[in-house]
Amino acid sequence: MMAPMEEPDDAVDRRRPRSVYSVGNEPDPRVSLANERTALAWMRTALAVVAGGIALVLLEGALPEWRSVTWLPVVICLSGAFLAVAGIVRWARVERAVRMRAPLPAPSTMLFIAAVIVLVALVVVVELWRLT
Repeated sequence: MMAPMEEPDDAVDRRRPRSVYSVGNEPDPRVSLANERTALAWMRTALAVVAGGIALVLLEGALPEWRSVTWLPVVICLSGAFLAVAGIVRWARVERAVRMRAPLPAPSTMLFIAAVIVLVALVVVVELWRLT
């Protein structure tokens, strides 16, 4: 006995999120794959930021002098979580814009990323200077 025929892939689009794939026209696959690679780069960066926060927790255990900045690993790990979410949101916004043939959205999270990097760098420099 044969299995029932399924509808062709182009008749029923089961991809998610529907808010992305249900609008506009199918773009050139190279553009979608480039957008996906960028989203994966955001994920790698987010993971590296979280790992940096974990490293600071371990450093606090090895160097009691670092206990004055116990809030820093929390800020760093939360920033990594934010980056992961921001990467997915950015992927969806860009994918929708490409499908709608609209201008690409501005990189709105870059200011936040820069601010966190500057904050972390300043705290580390001040703490290292204080320890010497």
